[in-house]
Amino acid sequence: MSIQGLSADVVARIAAGEVVERPVSVAKELIENSLDAGAAKIVVEVRAGGVGLIRVVDDGVGIPADQIKAAFERHATSKISDYDDLERVTTLGFRGEALASIAAVADVAMVARTAEATGGEWVRVVNGRVEEEGPRGAPPGTSVTVRNLFRDVPARLKFLKSNAAEASRITSVVSHYALAFPSVGFALSIDGRRVFATQGSGDLRDALAQLYGLETAQAMLEVDHREGIGDVAVEVTGMTSPPGLTRANRSYITLFVNRRLVQSRPLTFAVIDAYEGLLMVGRYPIAVLDLSIDPSQTDVNVHPAKAEVRFRDEGLAFSALRHAVRGRLHDASVARPVADSFDAGTPGEAQAQGPTGAFGGAKRLLHSGWTETLETQMENETQSIAARAKTEDGREGITAFLEKRAPKFNGK
Repeated sequence: MSIQGLSADVVARIAAGEVVERPVSVAKELIENSLDAGAAKIVVEVRAGGVGLIRVVDDGVGIPADQIKAAFERHATSKISDYDDLERVTTLGFRGEALASIAAVADVAMVARTAEATGGEWVRVVNGRVEEEGPRGAPPGTSVTVRNLFRDVPARLKFLKSNAAEASRITSVVSHYALAFPSVGFALSIDGRRVFATQGSGDLRDALAQLYGLETAQAMLEVDHREGIGDVAVEVTGMTSPPGLTRANRSYITLFVNRRLVQSRPLTFAVIDAYEGLLMVGRYPIAVLDLSIDPSQTDVNVHPAKAEVRFRDEGLAFSALRHAVRGRLHDASVARPVADSFDAGTPGEAQAQGPTGAFGGAKRLLHSGWTETLETQMENETQSIAARAKTEDGREGITAFLEKRAPKFNGK
């Protein structure tokens, strides 16, 4: 078989497969573009699980009329300009792949207007080809409408779940970014039904109240912690739940790095490990935490969907996160509960909280004894984690350490 170059259409669809795995990938990329554009309000509309329609409207800076078509070219971006910029990525997007990848497998229409322009510019791109364009009235900002996702890629459609399941994934990612950016007002509608809307007040507790219920939001503990080694510092901010407020799975642990939503087994375990001895078996905390660190100390270009971040010193990130949560629990002078709160329902539903059943205060740990134990564990364990994690190189070192530290965490 001879070696030959692939057509531009095939290349585009292969690249799209790396970026656009399912409808939630589209929603995530468009929301990140809106946030990078400085939007104060983002409205997301979804129909038929995102396969039928995904629309994201923002009031950001918009796109100049003469650049709107360029936005659909592969690796065209306003966020970086040279290789050195990759060492200090401060935006959520940076590759210039999202719009091109989405347009390769869907029918995409965009209308954008800058604040200085008297009108907007509209373009429609279908399967990678510009079909229509021209001026159109629009408020300042950008509106992107994606229809018929994967219509011409039936093999991809076969691997999608039900419309309800796909819509649930989108709800999750929109919720997470509403928590990461409480100063931005988010509104989500699915099949014509308003799922939630946040005020954009800038108060994380307000966003939590909209998504998890007022009672949960009021019970959360504010986290603000900073530590470092030499000139490298990590700041951990956000909120975490007291031991009496838990869920049956770890999906309510939401982590960001420089406000980028990330999936990280070591960092998730750092939060869970901070509650060691405080939770019932099979229970997990609620947490919304952001790690702020010099971008030069991270590598965000390690995953096709930008869902992972690599640290130059992962041990420092791990210990800072664990220390932040553990220290806040200590400062709050909480005691270990024997009974637990009910599970959460869908975001936005207020949940009943507090101990239940026949367990009572008699079976709680004594406050003073628990506090002394916690202080000792904080001092000893947080000092050893980073040092022990560095006994092997990079991510493999921290991963190997975690597997030894908590083998049951694997695969749960």
